[in-house]
Amino acid sequence: MLLETLNAYQKRDPAARSKLEIFLLYAGVHATLYHRLAHWLYRHKLRFLARCVSQWSRFWTGIEIHPGATIGRRLVIDHGTGIVIGETAQLGDDVLLYQGVTLGGTGKDTGKRHPTLGNNVLVGAGAKVLGPITIHDNARIAAGAVVLQEVPEGATAVGVPAQIVRVNGEKVRHYVDEVDQTSVENPTLKRLEELARRVNELEKRLQEKV
Repeated sequence: MLLETLNAYQKRDPAARSKLEIFLLYAGVHATLYHRLAHWLYRHKLRFLARCVSQWSRFWTGIEIHPGATIGRRLVIDHGTGIVIGETAQLGDDVLLYQGVTLGGTGKDTGKRHPTLGNNVLVGAGAKVLGPITIHDNARIAAGAVVLQEVPEGATAVGVPAQIVRVNGEKVRHYVDEVDQTSVENPTLKRLEELARRVNELEKRLQEKV
C-alpha cells in the first residue's frame, strides 16, 4: 500500500522527483501513515491511544484526520495544510485532496455525520463538503466550493452553495439558464442605497426645522 501511495504521488504531483523524497518529505504521506496506525487502534477500541496518534500527526503535518475515518488506497494529499477529515468520513480509492479541504459535519446529524467520497474523487483547495452526503465516483469539487448535497458520478460542482455545472464533461443546461452571475443582487450596494436615502430624509427634516 505504501508503494502504491508513493507511485500515486509521483503520477499526480509534477514536483515529485523520487519516491525517497516523497516518503521523507511529504506531509500528506506522513499523515496517511499516522492515520493507518490510529485507525487500527480505533478499531481495536484503543480510542485514547488512537486520538494521541492523530493529534501528534496534526501537530507535525497540519492535517487533521479523525482516527475513525475510513480511507481507501492511494490517497494523495497535495500540500495538505489545514485539511480536516471527520470521524465518520469515508474515502474511496485514488482520492485527491488539496490544502484547506474540510470533510465535516453540519452539527445537525447523528450517527453518520460526515461525507462519503467515492473512487477517483478530486476536492479542490479550500472546498468544504459537509454532512452525510455522497460524492460519487470520478466527481470533481471546485476550489472554494461548499457542498451540502449529493454530487452524482462524473459531475463537477462549483460555487457557494455548490451547483452541478458539468456531468461527464458536458455542461448542465439548467445551471447556465438559471444562474446569471451578472444579475445577482449586491446586498452591500442595496444597503448603502438605503442608508443614503435615510441620510437625505434626515437632512430635509433638519432644513425644514431651521
